[in-house]
Amino acid sequence: MRIRLSKSNTLSVSLLALGVFLGLMVCSPLLSTAHAPTTALTIVNNSSHEVRHVFLSAPDQNNWGPDQLANSAIPANGGSATIGNVSCSGSSIKVIAEDEDGCFVYQVVTCSDSVTWTITNDAARDCGN
Repeated sequence: MRIRLSKSNTLSVSLLALGVFLGLMVCSPLLSTAHAPTTALTIVNNSSHEVRHVFLSAPDQNNWGPDQLANSAIPANGGSATIGNVSCSGSSIKVIAEDEDGCFVYQVVTCSDSVTWTITNDAARDCGN
């Protein structure tokens, strides 16, 4: 038995195949798992205060993530630490450093392949006063 497709059936099948293809092209980005770009963040402490905690957040939020130093510190007067694989969901990220006196220093840095933030004694400290 032989089945013959008419021109209208062939056109319908072609349009249906094209519709499925276009639908997959439009929906595939929604189905994939998006990964935020990452950066390496180096903090250089040129201040006279030891940095005991470093937190990260989105620039426009006050919800900080976990301490990035994990029970270590950045020594005063030239100490440094590099935090690898910092996730940047936008073009910048807020870095919050807490010193030995419980005072905070904030800086919004632009996300790129690697970022360096240098803390100096000129940085405005927020000591909760």
